Amino acid sequence: MAVEKAWTDRRIENTVGNLLRAGVSISAAVVLCGGIIYLVRHGLAPADYRIFHGEPSDLRSIRGIVWGAVHRRGRALIQLGLLLLIATPVARVAFSIVGFAEERDRMYVAFTVFVLAILVFSLVGSS
Repeated sequence: MAVEKAWTDRRIENTVGNLLRAGVSISAAVVLCGGIIYLVRHGLAPADYRIFHGEPSDLRSIRGIVWGAVHRRGRALIQLGLLLLIATPVARVAFSIVGFAEERDRMYVAFTVFVLAILVFSLVGSS
């Protein structure tokens, strides 16, 4: 029979640290791949700074970004990497809620839920 480890502050800190390292590393790798693909396909195109060209409409939604990333489009992969980078601290806060709940620390659970609500509202409720 396996002995289950209790959630301690030290274990939560280590898990959160690993989560943050993994999230940043994965997002950096995705941005790097997207940058390489973009430069291979468009690196020799002359730059035209007289006219501002914004992001294409398909890169303004998560669905469009994921579709473009699946089809190995450089800009979409860069955008996906940035979304992963933004999602990393949100995942950290969500994991902290679970950790504090396992420790039965109601006050920290309440504060962390409030912080997560603010993060989620700032990401999806502002548009």
